[in-house]
Amino acid sequence: MDDVKILSGDITEFDGDAIVNAANETLLGGGGVDGAIHAAAGTGLLKECMTLGGCKTGEAKITKGYNLKAGFVIHTVGPVYYNHTPEENRELLQNCYKNSLSLARKNGCKTIAFPLISAGVYGYPKKEALSIAVQTIQKYGCNLECSIILFDREAYKTACQDFPEITKQV
Repeated sequence: MDDVKILSGDITEFDGDAIVNAANETLLGGGGVDGAIHAAAGTGLLKECMTLGGCKTGEAKITKGYNLKAGFVIHTVGPVYYNHTPEENRELLQNCYKNSLSLARKNGCKTIAFPLISAGVYGYPKKEALSIAVQTIQKYGCNLECSIILFDREAYKTACQDFPEITKQV
């Protein structure tokens, strides 16, 4: 098993190489984790995101971290659960994690933190989203220290039940 752990907390406080933003296709900020990351990073993040031309579902783009402790923000767009078949949802969500991990490696990152992509307003069931996240990170996160940081109490409770061996109790 590659180095992956699940924590409860605020991803904007992650002190490592990169954090992943569960962004929308515009990359110009939004609600949930996206809004929190943009607020914590400051206006420089928005200005850089404006130059990227958006991002398609399942893909990922990288920016500087600006006022965050993390040096980079990797923006990925998860699937809106009700817009796709179960197979499409799984593939798109896996691609979010795979493409984010690939960008992290290409940019020399050793540590990366993920939120639970698509499990908020995009409607992906938390239990299934967590399972896909852990499996994909374990399979493709070679040579990276990966964390999944959960702000949502329900998602953290699910993690404690389903993945007790990698969930850090708080």
